[in-house]
Amino acid sequence: MVMETAAAIAEVMQGRPWVFKSCYDKANRSSGKSFRGPGMDQGLQWLADVQSRFQVPVTTDVHTVEEAAVAGRVVDCLQIPAFLCRQTDLVLAAAQTGAAVNVKKGQFMAPWDMGNVVEKIRNAGNSRIILTERGTSFGYNNLVVDFRSIPEMQKFGVPVCFDATHSCQSPCGLGSCSGGNREYSKPLALAAVAMGADIIFLETHPNPPQAKCDADVQWPLQKLRELVEGCDIVKACHSFPAKFCEVH
Repeated sequence: MVMETAAAIAEVMQGRPWVFKSCYDKANRSSGKSFRGPGMDQGLQWLADVQSRFQVPVTTDVHTVEEAAVAGRVVDCLQIPAFLCRQTDLVLAAAQTGAAVNVKKGQFMAPWDMGNVVEKIRNAGNSRIILTERGTSFGYNNLVVDFRSIPEMQKFGVPVCFDATHSCQSPCGLGSCSGGNREYSKPLALAAVAMGADIIFLETHPNPPQAKCDADVQWPLQKLRELVEGCDIVKACHSFPAKFCEVH
């Protein structure tokens, strides 16, 4: 499935830069019974296979200092999960690998507070930094997106990514796992591009109801092209506002 999905994404993304993400272990699960992944050895090998076959950068989550050191020798970018964005030892370990570091803004964090995270990474000698917006906790089992966070975090001089699927999550909303509303992923992605997001993050699956995690927010692989092309259109309008206004 990893290789088939990567091949399908590569077909859609022709002419566009893209990064493939998959996790060997998802430690932040709602339940101890939730599927976590194939394990580090197998997972990193699959990522290396995608990297080699499709000549594309790859990324994965890391949860411990030890994981960062090992994964950093394989992947191009290490991702710090939102719940761990304040874990200084982990952030520094990721930075010290020399790989790019993508830190997901905690659901409990104000966008301007992510400046401290950026400073930690830079002080470790790494300037290859991405920050990701993925929604903010709004009551129980609910997230909302404040699109002002995109330009706010861009003030730190780093590219900002928008996570269009996790922002639709209902964390632990189904009791033993997270729920969500995937139908909002596309409009949220388009809105993020209009707000100037540098990168769009998206979970996609050939059969979302059968996905082993985040089934309710996985974007159908067969609809990936329409979402990507929609982002292209908004990006074009966003880049040339004067012409857009004259036409309309």
